[in-house]
Amino acid sequence: MTLDERPVAASRQLGYRKTAVQGKPSLSLAAVVAFLNEEQLLPRTLASLERQTRRPDLLLLVDDGSGDRSADYAASFAARHGYAQLLSRPRRSRNADRLAQAAELLAFQWSLEQLPAGQKFGVLAKLDADLEFPADFFERIVGALEAEPTLGIAGSQLSVSGGRSAPARERSQSWHVRGATKFYRAECWQAIEPLPPILGWDTIDETRARINGFDVRCIEFPDQEPLHLRPTGSYDGAVRGFLRRGVAAWGYGAHPLHVLVSAFVRMRERPILLGGFAYLAGYLHAAFRRAPRAEPAARHYLQREQLQRLQMTFSRGGAR
Repeated sequence: MTLDERPVAASRQLGYRKTAVQGKPSLSLAAVVAFLNEEQLLPRTLASLERQTRRPDLLLLVDDGSGDRSADYAASFAARHGYAQLLSRPRRSRNADRLAQAAELLAFQWSLEQLPAGQKFGVLAKLDADLEFPADFFERIVGALEAEPTLGIAGSQLSVSGGRSAPARERSQSWHVRGATKFYRAECWQAIEPLPPILGWDTIDETRARINGFDVRCIEFPDQEPLHLRPTGSYDGAVRGFLRRGVAAWGYGAHPLHVLVSAFVRMRERPILLGGFAYLAGYLHAAFRRAPRAEPAARHYLQREQLQRLQMTFSRGGAR
C-alpha cells in the first residue's frame, strides 16, 4: 500500500487528530528518520521509537542509499507497525564528506514531498538514526507545541554515555535546537522552507523562524535526555568536526567577533587548542572560497542576536 492509498480522516486534513483521553484536537505528527549504513545503531533507535507513549501518526523510515542491513531492520519495523513505512532513495556515489553536503536535510526535504497528497500534519519532525529516545519523547515535545502556539521549532538537548558514570550532556546552547531533533510546526516550516543544503542549515532555519515571529527552544527532559549513540565529532574525527562547525558558522552568517570568541572557547575543548584553530580555519577557508551562505536579512538578524548575547555574557562577567 502506498502512502497516497491510506485513508485520510477529515481531522487529519486540518493537521489535527482526536486524543483518546481528553477528546480535544491535538497536533498530528509526521516524523522522518533518514539513515545510511546504520545497522549497528538503527535497531536501538527503532526500539526506543517502539516504546513511545505518544506514537507518530506517520513515521517515514528513509533509506538514503545504504549498502548494509539497515533497510532490513527498518522494513521489519514497518511490517509490525501500521503507522510506519519504509521509503528508499537511490544508491548515491561516495563523496569525500557526506556531512558537508547536508545529505540529511536533503533526505528530509525529499521525504516531505512523499507525504500523502491532501493529508496535512500539524508537526513535521526530522530525527537522526543514531539516537535513543526516552519513552515520553514525542509526548513532551508535541505537548509543548500544542501548549505554545508561537513555538515554531522545538527539540531537545542530547546526552552521551558516560560509561560507568551517568550520561553527560553534549555542549549546545539553550536557544539552539540541533539538527538531530527538529520538530517544526507546519506553519513555521511553510514560512522558512526551502532551506539551503549547506552546513549551517540548522541555524538558518531558526533565524528565519524568529524573523517570522516564531519561538525556538529545547524542551527539558529532567529524567532522561535522548542519548546520542554516536557523539558529535566522532563520525570521522573531532578535528574534522570542528572544521565543519567553522564552515557552518560562515554558512549561517556568524558575526566575526562571535567567531573569534567561539574559537577561543573551543580551544579549551578536546583536542585542546587544536579544536579552536580548526573551527577558525573552517570559517576562514569557507570565507576565502566564498562558500554559499544564508541570505543577507537572516545574517544581519542573527548577528544582532549574537552581539546582544555577547554583551550580556561580558556584562555578567564584569559584575562578578
